[in-house]
Amino acid sequence: MKPKISIITLGVSNFKKSLDFYKNGLGFIPHNYEDGKEYVLFELDGTWLSLFPKEKLAEDITISPDGSGFSGITLAHNVSSKQMVDEVFDLAVSHGATPIKHPQEVFWGGYSAYFADPDGYYWEIAYNPFTDLT
Repeated sequence: MKPKISIITLGVSNFKKSLDFYKNGLGFIPHNYEDGKEYVLFELDGTWLSLFPKEKLAEDITISPDGSGFSGITLAHNVSSKQMVDEVFDLAVSHGATPIKHPQEVFWGGYSAYFADPDGYYWEIAYNPFTDLT
């Protein structure tokens, strides 16, 4: 098996709101999306992100959509500078993200922030001065 993640799918409560957030709040470009559809793919560098209505995703998995609490998973986006952390964080918050941890120096020597998207998925925006993950 190839060691990679092909697609990350987020089950979303309000598809239109989430589509707007990822398009305009994070600048992701939809791939072959047609208005009115309830599924979208965003081609990222090395993987894909998809949004799908949470209840339909739970139905496909054959589980209850009533999950709650911290899932233990975060998504991360690394940038090339502290200034970029600030800019991405501010843009996301201006488009509906909930600030969780404002940009700051962190224990491991980098600079990062956390926000929650409209469905509560946690995103870290980080600058790592030791390893280029951009």
